[in-house]
Amino acid sequence: MPEPIIFEMSRPGRKGYTLDELDVPEKAVEELIPGEYLRNQPARLPEVGESEVVRHFVRLSQMNHHIDKGFYPLGSCTMKYNPKINEETSSLPGFVKMHPRQPESTVQGCLQVLWEVEQILCDVTGLKAVTTQPAAGSHGELTGIMLMRKYHEHNNSDRSIILIPDSAHGTNPSSVTIGGYTTVELKSNEKGTIDLEDLKLKLTGDAAGLMVTNPNTLGFFERDIKEIADVLHSKDALLYMDGANLNALLGFVKPGSLGVDILHINLHKTFSTPHGGGGPGSGPVAVSERLVDFLPVPGVIKSNGAFSLDYDRPHSIGKIHGFYGNFSILVRALTYMIMLGKRGMKRVSENAILNANYLLSLVKDDYEHPFGTQVMHEFVLSGVRQKEKGIRTLDIAKRLLDFGFHAPTTYFPLIVKEALMIEPTETETKETLEAFAAALKQIAKEVDENPELLHTAPHTTPVSRLDEVKASKEIDVRYPFPENC
Repeated sequence: MPEPIIFEMSRPGRKGYTLDELDVPEKAVEELIPGEYLRNQPARLPEVGESEVVRHFVRLSQMNHHIDKGFYPLGSCTMKYNPKINEETSSLPGFVKMHPRQPESTVQGCLQVLWEVEQILCDVTGLKAVTTQPAAGSHGELTGIMLMRKYHEHNNSDRSIILIPDSAHGTNPSSVTIGGYTTVELKSNEKGTIDLEDLKLKLTGDAAGLMVTNPNTLGFFERDIKEIADVLHSKDALLYMDGANLNALLGFVKPGSLGVDILHINLHKTFSTPHGGGGPGSGPVAVSERLVDFLPVPGVIKSNGAFSLDYDRPHSIGKIHGFYGNFSILVRALTYMIMLGKRGMKRVSENAILNANYLLSLVKDDYEHPFGTQVMHEFVLSGVRQKEKGIRTLDIAKRLLDFGFHAPTTYFPLIVKEALMIEPTETETKETLEAFAAALKQIAKEVDENPELLHTAPHTTPVSRLDEVKASKEIDVRYPFPENC
C-alpha cells in the first residue's frame, strides 16, 4: 500500500505540539506585518499528531536508500559513513546560536574553527593558503577558475582555453564554460592517464591551465603529474587539481609537492561531512604561493592570540559566498580531522586503496576491467560482455537494488563503454565488500541463466521498474493545495 502524503493524513483538530503561554504583550498581527504581506486566509497546514508524524517520516526514510541503511558504492560522488559525533559538535549551542553579523570579539571560537580547518588543509595538501567559502566542490571549481583568470589578468596575459582530460568529471568543463573559457580535451593513453604528448601538442600560449583529477576517475594515479606541472609552468599555465579523490592521497602525497597551483577539496568526500539531498556542502580551495593574493575576502587571520577577518586584499577575486562559507559543515569536518590525526588520515587512504583493490579482485573475472592495472580508491568496470547478451549496465544497476545495495555510478566516465564506476570507500567492512561482490557475481550468472530478471528489475523496492521517458515527461506530484494557499 503506498504511503499517503502528510496532507492526506491530516484531520481537523489534531496537533503534535504545545505552545507555552505568551510571556510578552499580545499584539495584532496587522501591527507587526504590513498588510500587503498578510494572507487572505490562514495557510493550509497538515494537522497530524506527533506519533503519526514520526511514523510517517520513518516509513519514508525506510523506503529510500541512505548511507545509514546500506552500502553506497557511488563512484566519484561518494557517499561514505558520517560519524554521528560530527552532528553533536556542530549542534553545540555556542555554534548554532551564533549570528554571522556579531562582532568579531564575540565569535572567537567560530573564527578559530575556520582558521584551524584552513591550517590542517594547508598541511594535508602542502599548499600555502586556503579559503573555506565555496559551498560545494563545483563551487570550488568555479572559484579556482576565477583565481586562474585573476592570475593571468594580473600578469597582463589574455588566455582563452583550459585543458581537460577526456576522463574528467562533468563539472570540470561546465566550470570552465561558466568561467568564460573554452575547453580543449586531452586524450587518455593506454594506461588510462593523460597522454603527455597530446598535452604538449595542445599546450599553446593561449592556455590558462589544466584541470586534472588525481587519482583520476578511472582510479589511476597520474604518474606523470610532476612532468605535467613542469610543462604547464614553462608556459606560465596553472595546474588545477580536482580534489574529489583526495581520500586516496592523505598521508602519502601532498599535491603542493607535485606542482599543483589550485586544489578544491570536497569535504563530504574526504572529511565525512553530509552529501546529497541538496543540502549545504563545502568545497574549500587551497592555492600555491603565487595565488594567495587573489583568494576571496575575507580571510581569517590570527594575531596575538586573537582571530579576525581580513578584508585588506586589493587583488582578491572578491566574495564568492554569503558570509564565510557553510560554517556547520566546517565544524563537522574539523571534528573528523581532530579525531583522525595525521596517522588516522593516512589510514583513511590505506583502507580506501585496500578496499578498492580487494573488491576489484573479487569481480574482475565476471566483468571487463579496462586498462587492467591496480587502482587507487575506486575502479571502473565495463558491462560490454553483458551488453553483447542483451543486458545493459542500467539493468545491472537496477538489479543490484534487489540485493539491498545502491547502484554504482553508471555510464561514467564516458571513455568506458557500459561503465560501472565503483568506490567502496574506507568505511566499509570486508564482509560488506564480499556481499556486494557476491551480488555482482550472481547478476553476472543471471545474464546467462535468467535475463528476464534483469530486464524487469528491481522487484523488491517500493517502486518497481519505471518507464523512464514517461516518468520524465509526465511527472505526477500529488500536492492538494488550493490555489489561494
